[in-house]
Amino acid sequence: MKRFTKMVYKDSDDMVFGHAKFPVSQHWNTQIGAGYVVPEIKVAPVEGSEETKEGMVSECRNITQSACERAVSIGLPAFMVEQEHIFQQTNNPDWTAECTQVQSETLEKYYDEYDIRVSLLATPADIRIEERDGLRGSDYDNKIMESVEASAANGASCVAIETIGGKSVSDYGIARGDPKAILFGIGVLGSIDMEYMWKRIVDVCRKYDCRPAGDTDCAQANTAMFLAGGLLDKDCSHTLAALARAMAGARSLVAVECGAIGPLKDCGYENPIIKAISGVPIATEGKNAVCAHSDLMGNLSAAVTDVWSNESVYHREEMGGTTPEVWLQATGYEAALMNTAIQTGQEKILRDLYTLTDKYRDPQALVLAYDNAYRIGEAIVKYGKDPYLRARAAALEAGAIINEAVESKKMYLTRFERDSLDHALNIFEALPTESEQFTDDCIRKYSRKISEFDPKSYEL
Repeated sequence: MKRFTKMVYKDSDDMVFGHAKFPVSQHWNTQIGAGYVVPEIKVAPVEGSEETKEGMVSECRNITQSACERAVSIGLPAFMVEQEHIFQQTNNPDWTAECTQVQSETLEKYYDEYDIRVSLLATPADIRIEERDGLRGSDYDNKIMESVEASAANGASCVAIETIGGKSVSDYGIARGDPKAILFGIGVLGSIDMEYMWKRIVDVCRKYDCRPAGDTDCAQANTAMFLAGGLLDKDCSHTLAALARAMAGARSLVAVECGAIGPLKDCGYENPIIKAISGVPIATEGKNAVCAHSDLMGNLSAAVTDVWSNESVYHREEMGGTTPEVWLQATGYEAALMNTAIQTGQEKILRDLYTLTDKYRDPQALVLAYDNAYRIGEAIVKYGKDPYLRARAAALEAGAIINEAVESKKMYLTRFERDSLDHALNIFEALPTESEQFTDDCIRKYSRKISEFDPKSYEL
């Protein structure tokens, strides 16, 4: 397993959308990070639908065909389809296999007929439940890997997942404003579980013509982001959510260290940090994903992206939803703007405008601005072999970035946010520098307080 101990990019200014140090070639003549941005659309039938397998397969075919027709109609040169969480609704890898196959066949048809560059990202759901048979070796665990293999074997260009390791502890910490629990859940437990999952995913992908793409910290850092919410929300402080996101950069990097090559999945807001460290292409989401959720960095997240996503889960029109081709058109137009900037040599200007639009809107946006993401990456690689120390270093660097912005009067914090940040940084600075001591302390403390947390799920 490779551990990053130095940055791939020499300077943050070298990072820009549409370009990655290590582009990825996929099916159907698509390259990611090779000099242009690819728009992405998510395809997932409505959750809770009581579909038959035949109905689900038919729906996936129709959704994909509608997207292809719109892409050809408006002249998109390339696009990506993400099949997300179909397995979550069925608990049956056979459904995943057939849905993947029909989508692959549809995309190939349009590639052959119109020469449009297409790719298919499969994202099986992580359905493991820690308190039910643990995270390792359970029926749920085995079915996830069966679904990964079903995707890879039936035409997926690449495979991603949103692993949940550490979520029980980080949820406890986020709900109670406990920075130590968040660090343990994301930085230590999340990293351990990522290594367990991604070594196996990479092995499966290597058996087929399929790329291991990447992970996201949806289960943890995104939870903090959603609870932090808008500028009036206080369910979670925005400063603590920003520190959680920095830790997520250290955690989600593990997929790349295990062999994932990108594009990293769109809902991983920590992806700019990982791109800065590793040079892999990334997907991101922002202003064209408002159908799914709101955030305070809708433009900034486009600054160094390689795949621009809508993030929307597809809902049928009769259920009040919007057709997938509408969202593809929106992401396609935004990608066209980025690609025009690249073609005219204006990409860094547009990158900086994207960034400055949101950089000082919120601490979460601040730490993910490409220059600050680079700084957090530098802090992580100083402790490349120790998940705890590098997550702690990421959080401390994020705190320093926020404090510098406040001191220069580019950002203002409420008393609530100020107190939350100071509280967290004081705790992190006082923590031991020996990872074994930190882990032992956390096991003693949180195994008593959190019934769902089982150290055995992490071989601790």
